[in-house]
Amino acid sequence: MSNDVKPRAVVCLSGGMDSCVCATLAARDYEVYALHFSYGQRTEARELRSAEDVARLTGTKEMMHLKIDLFRRIGGSALTDASIAVPDAVGEEMEAEASGRTGSEVPVTYVPFRNAHFLSAAVSWAEVLGARTIMIGAVEQDSSGYPDCRPAYYEAFNALIRTGTRDGDIRVETPLIAMRKKEIVELGVELGAPFHVSWSCYASESEACGVCESCALRLRAFREAGAEDPIPYRTR
Repeated sequence: MSNDVKPRAVVCLSGGMDSCVCATLAARDYEVYALHFSYGQRTEARELRSAEDVARLTGTKEMMHLKIDLFRRIGGSALTDASIAVPDAVGEEMEAEASGRTGSEVPVTYVPFRNAHFLSAAVSWAEVLGARTIMIGAVEQDSSGYPDCRPAYYEAFNALIRTGTRDGDIRVETPLIAMRKKEIVELGVELGAPFHVSWSCYASESEACGVCESCALRLRAFREAGAEDPIPYRTR
């Protein structure tokens, strides 16, 4: 199918491992319009660079970069509040917590109701573009226990879209939500996702720290998939 006849889709693109695979997957079937947010997160500049590189390498038609200040001002998350430390997740404790946790314990890296803001902007842009699909790389399995990564969250949001948009025909799709991180790496390798430009670290912008929960989950996924993670780490 040629690009000029592909339907349009808006992809929420953070620049992380999961969104990198999601964007690569979307590019097979859609003309992709990527949406990236800078919201005061610790690795804001690095994530923007990764999102731009992923967008370029996956053939994204356009990337919109939006800056919002409310999460930094509200605080309450280790990602946006300098007074809250990003916790380490290492060794047996990491293995025990990461396997099968689906949200009973919400960590300090959760940004309160963040994805609702991202999706609202994506829906607004989709209406203007005439896109009926929004894709986001949310993952429930092997995630950090974020409540806005649950299937029920997206079912509810789709009900809101049907009620609150002009035509009611836009839908949020979460193609990775039921997959394990290992499976996401395997899919990304199969698709040729540009993992080498993605960024997952919560704490560092030069070399990934290797000890925050996001780094630990990513490293474990690549190890279990039998693949080499191509980004630089201070500690593996």
